[in-house]
Amino acid sequence: MFKPKYPSPDTYTPAIIRPTPAPVEYSQSGPAPVTAKSPSAFGGLVQSSPGTALALAAGGVAGVLALASVAVSLLLAVAVTAVALSISAVVMLFLVRALRQEFKSR
Repeated sequence: MFKPKYPSPDTYTPAIIRPTPAPVEYSQSGPAPVTAKSPSAFGGLVQSSPGTALALAAGGVAGVLALASVAVSLLLAVAVTAVALSISAVVMLFLVRALRQEFKSR
């Protein structure tokens, strides 16, 4: 009653997958074998053409322009903040000096 019953171990053995070599095509005229073209990383979804190269170049330029506009915006925000802080510091300096003059006269 109190003895645990363990399940029987699995008898599954994983299959061993070995890559198959690329098929070799033999030409009739020459003795050298010609290997078949292997599929690209995209599996033929993107074909190489001048339009594709142009689209990639345009995308790269658009990305650089987007990053540049973000960087300029950040620098502009820092510059505006610095100007606002410097103006605030000058106003505070004048207020502190005015209060000191007021207390010296009393």
